[in-house]
Amino acid sequence: MVHLPGTSVHLIADLDGCCRLDDAVHVEQVLRMAASAAKAHVVGVHLHRFGEAMGLTAVAMLAESHISIHTWPETGVAAVDLFVCGENADAAAGLAVIASMLGGRIARQHSLQRLGTDKPCHLP
Repeated sequence: MVHLPGTSVHLIADLDGCCRLDDAVHVEQVLRMAASAAKAHVVGVHLHRFGEAMGLTAVAMLAESHISIHTWPETGVAAVDLFVCGENADAAAGLAVIASMLGGRIARQHSLQRLGTDKPCHLP
């Protein structure tokens, strides 16, 4: 897949005041809904729980890159990472869905425009 320059956005954010952060089924739904809002296509999801009433890490692998959430239910905090590419991709819409579905607020966020290329990779 070729992604053109200017179409790749990497958005990271910290959310606070969140709930259901130890609910793996809910967090998977959050990832899938965020991907849909970001106009991205899920190719797989992997979740790892760290123990009863403890946090989890969840990753949605996308045709357009990835979305990940790492949670701390004891403090209501979630660290979010959305990396999407494509002219129609909308990382901000994905983040808004995550914050809404986790019942939290975006405490801080940073966006980075990633390089893309219209040239194929050449291996030595």
